[in-house]
Amino acid sequence: MPIYEYLCTDCDRRFEKLVRRWGEAVTCPSCLGDAVDKQVSTFAVTSTGAAPSEACGRADGGCGAPACGGGICQYPN
Repeated sequence: MPIYEYLCTDCDRRFEKLVRRWGEAVTCPSCLGDAVDKQVSTFAVTSTGAAPSEACGRADGGCGAPACGGGICQYPN
């Protein structure tokens, strides 16, 4: 069940809605209006790991391994 982002064109409020089935009616939780537009969503990825240059110790940011540069180093420091 995806969560979609919407914009109410009546009150300009942005909100998210868990949509259980295709074609489900969506109303604004603020004004209860049904004039809503589905918005394009983006996602974010965060990491707490070391940067590639710190992981393998090279100043240029990589050692040339297949996974190098993606934050995953297959070689020990």
